[in-house]
Amino acid sequence: MIAPLSLGFLLVLQVVGASLDAEPTPKLSRFDFAETHMGTSFNLVLYTEDEPTARSASQAAFARIAALDAILSDYQPESELMRLCRQAGGPPVPVSEPLFEVLARSKAIYEQSHGAFDVTVAPVVRLWRRARRDRKMPDLDRLAEALALVGSDKMLLDPVAKTVQLTKPSIKLDLGGLAKGYAADEALRALKAKGVTRALVAGAGDIVVGDPPPGRDGWTIGVAALNPGKDAPRCYLSLSRAAVSTAGDAEQFVEIDGKRYSHIVDPRTGLGVVNRSNVTVFARDGLTADSLDTAIYVLGPERGLPLVESTDEAAALIVRLSPKGEETIESQRWGRLPTTQPKPNEKPVLSRP
Repeated sequence: MIAPLSLGFLLVLQVVGASLDAEPTPKLSRFDFAETHMGTSFNLVLYTEDEPTARSASQAAFARIAALDAILSDYQPESELMRLCRQAGGPPVPVSEPLFEVLARSKAIYEQSHGAFDVTVAPVVRLWRRARRDRKMPDLDRLAEALALVGSDKMLLDPVAKTVQLTKPSIKLDLGGLAKGYAADEALRALKAKGVTRALVAGAGDIVVGDPPPGRDGWTIGVAALNPGKDAPRCYLSLSRAAVSTAGDAEQFVEIDGKRYSHIVDPRTGLGVVNRSNVTVFARDGLTADSLDTAIYVLGPERGLPLVESTDEAAALIVRLSPKGEETIESQRWGRLPTTQPKPNEKPVLSRP
């Protein structure tokens, strides 16, 4: 007589059978890609099973960035943004979903920062671009004329009809303070749609990451020092499904009559920011991180930190020069972010201005 099989033995058989039937875990390899968009280099780091998958996904991501550049650029004369600006002073204009989303976020930050972040600052920014090239202060009369056009209260948004009305003729918009962060978000979504979730997208200092690399808790992101070309990163973050962005004047500035002016203009005064600092912001998406770092950079720590504290999950690190020397200021959540140290031969991505 054959003894009946025990329940435990049956369970062992089921587990062994399931393991034999299961597909082996695919080995993921790293692939790096780079293209120039929005006036800067966009870098993708992907982990996929094979090169054809990686190339197909990267092409989709870069195509999405290029499409957004054609919508949001203030350098391309026929971008949707520039066509909207040419209709300033007229009736409401229907716009695409991406343009409306970016403008809606910009107006929210404008209100939260009491005007320190303002996409209507474009006429002033253009004067300062020329000032940096010629190393001369903008003409005061022209600066006053440009400042009269600044103010996102002159930009009316209809969320139902998805229209934008620029209420004053000659208003111009500059989305440089948040377009790259938004494009990085959208590129990551394009990669995910192709089945690639372990990915990093970096547009200059605006970095958005998805799931971590194989065997790691997160992507290693270096936070730039005040002088990133000379000094080592302040620290290294270990991030997944998050974004980080840095604003500062380490590389883009002008000295006029012995005074240093940043390329980032304070929309309230029309002058380039003069206080040396770097602002790095952590957030759950690139659009938030990219806009917050600029707003905090203009506001300074005393008024900027309350802004980041009022934003869900966001954190900020500010490094500035003061009369006492280099000073580091952290928001309450910054110290809770996971940190790491690069492994041997690892090349962390650096968030820099």
